[in-house]
Amino acid sequence: MHIVHLIVAETVREQVGLDRVVFIPAFQSPLKLDYPPISGRARLEMLQLAVGGHPSFAIDDRELLREGISFTVDTLKELRAEQPDAEWFLMMGADALVDLDRWKAPNELCTLAIPVVVARGGMPLPDFTMFEQFVDAKRMIEIRKYTVEMPQMEISSRDIRQRIQEQKSIRYLVPASVEAYIRANNIYP
Repeated sequence: MHIVHLIVAETVREQVGLDRVVFIPAFQSPLKLDYPPISGRARLEMLQLAVGGHPSFAIDDRELLREGISFTVDTLKELRAEQPDAEWFLMMGADALVDLDRWKAPNELCTLAIPVVVARGGMPLPDFTMFEQFVDAKRMIEIRKYTVEMPQMEISSRDIRQRIQEQKSIRYLVPASVEAYIRANNIYP
């Protein structure tokens, strides 16, 4: 969890008018099988440190408890079953949109929640044509309505891991409490 994730969450919350932003850490992303994630417990604790105290930010650990590969569509089905009257939105970076056809059941995912696409630093503006194979024209209008304008900032988890391994500062890239946790627990040796 780096500072851009928090800035994106707050920007989306404000621009879309969300009551609450729920962070759901994956146990294992099906699109990131090339390297094992740090422990779910450590990621959950860092997330708690990062969002703690924000009245509109919440954490849901269901994917960590479920274990195995995490599929967003399965989690959205559970959330919709628990709160059928709620309107659900799914934040995704433009980089994730490029791979939407590799996600499990992308057409169902786009029905269960309204995708909110955010441009990330170093990436071109979102290409919404990817949605055309999964949604009808009415849903496409709704998705475009929730495009979020975001200042371009380029920070990645990979860069943070590399900076730690090279013994470089990560100050201001992650919340101070998360940096202290990473260092105290030797998260990225």
